[in-house]
Amino acid sequence: MIERHFGESAPLSLGVEEEVMILDAETLEPAAAVGVLVRGAERLDLPGTLKTELHASVVELATDICADVDEAIAALHELRGAADRIARDNGLVIAAAGAHPTAALSTLPVVQEERYLEMIRRLGHVAQRQGVNGLHVHVGVESADRCWERLEAVLPWLPVVLAVSVNSPFVEGRETGMLSNRASILAELPRGGAPPSFAGYEAWETWVERLVRLGIMPDYTRVWWDARPHPRLGTLEVRVADQPTSLERARLIVSMVRDLVAGAPASSAPRADYLQNRWAAARSGLDATLLHPDGEQAVSARGLARELLGAEPPEPEAHAQLAAENVAADLVARTVG
Repeated sequence: MIERHFGESAPLSLGVEEEVMILDAETLEPAAAVGVLVRGAERLDLPGTLKTELHASVVELATDICADVDEAIAALHELRGAADRIARDNGLVIAAAGAHPTAALSTLPVVQEERYLEMIRRLGHVAQRQGVNGLHVHVGVESADRCWERLEAVLPWLPVVLAVSVNSPFVEGRETGMLSNRASILAELPRGGAPPSFAGYEAWETWVERLVRLGIMPDYTRVWWDARPHPRLGTLEVRVADQPTSLERARLIVSMVRDLVAGAPASSAPRADYLQNRWAAARSGLDATLLHPDGEQAVSARGLARELLGAEPPEPEAHAQLAAENVAADLVARTVG
């Protein structure tokens, strides 16, 4: 049995992880300096931690357990501020977005830790290309069964979260026509995209343990679905969103995810509908046409976002990138601005 800690934090408690780029302050190209930021944060009293990610030009900002959205965003504000100060003291800057607008993904240096090197050995070029960044929202749930029931309930709505969050319209210097190139790149991973249908948590756990036993993967954290159980943390982890640039957009996405986990009606989403909606949201953001979660109508992503938010959704940050004269400089300014 996988180690479980469901119910050890309050239901709907939050933990949020941001994947933030580290850039050279002059060239605004990725800088392999995550060690500088991690070491610089060790002496600080912060409401979370700065961690390594696969690529050395990305730092993960991970909050402590937070009671609500306000506390989580306040923690991210402090973590971004600390990362920004450490970066600037070392000739660097930070920038938050789903992807760097010009960097060649396959050339980004990998952190020289065994868990990342093992991933490169197993997956090769596909892993090397994962130089894209997301916002991961952990929501505390009461039990393993509740975790799986909530995963199924929120799944039909996750393309709407993606549509609100799209923030990677460029990849390797090209405007591809996708507003979230990150979504497509993540789908190249094995065990990426939509979680398959399982009978419940126990069936999922049995499947994971079989793949680990057969040497297919080292543990369940090598499952990169848009939403997954995280039993060691006692959470449902929602991973579908592109990394926001502004903290205001991060607040919106965290709020959407928490509200969905709290109140989305129980359901079992057809995976074919999910895959169609995921692609459409990545392509067109709020202008996408999606299959409604009830399966009986085609509706706009904007209308579904309005249904979730009770208000008109803001335009996706991808449009700000497309309108900027210097995309990287604009991202830096808006990340801590």
